[in-house]
Amino acid sequence: MTTVANNSPEAADLHHISGKDYLSMPENTVLLDVRPLYELGKLFDSGHVIYCPYDEIEDNLELIPNDRDIVVADSVGLRSKEVAVLLQKKGFTNIHNLAGGIVDWERDGLPINTDQSRILTGSCMCQLKVRNKKTKK
Repeated sequence: MTTVANNSPEAADLHHISGKDYLSMPENTVLLDVRPLYELGKLFDSGHVIYCPYDEIEDNLELIPNDRDIVVADSVGLRSKEVAVLLQKKGFTNIHNLAGGIVDWERDGLPINTDQSRILTGSCMCQLKVRNKKTKK
């Protein structure tokens, strides 16, 4: 695990980890998936996953155990970092950010579950909309 050198004091102790690092953590480690519901076409296939959209975290802090390692995850690791810093401010310890989110998780060949009816399509990384390319003649 790598400690992030960050200028903000809140993130001084934040660890960014890879999916492979997550798999080597204690079995009771919780993966906190903070993606909004519309991004849940691909799910982390892991034993202890809590789904709570990032904009609902503060209203649901009681769902997050404070006595276990927590790995915060999203699509690419940006919103999860914000949530991880928030959790540290709220007194949670042993907080980690999943660098690269589910995008890198899948790219690394780690287990996922896919709900084809919920998959977003598109040519950009976010896959929020289809970008039609016009062919030049």
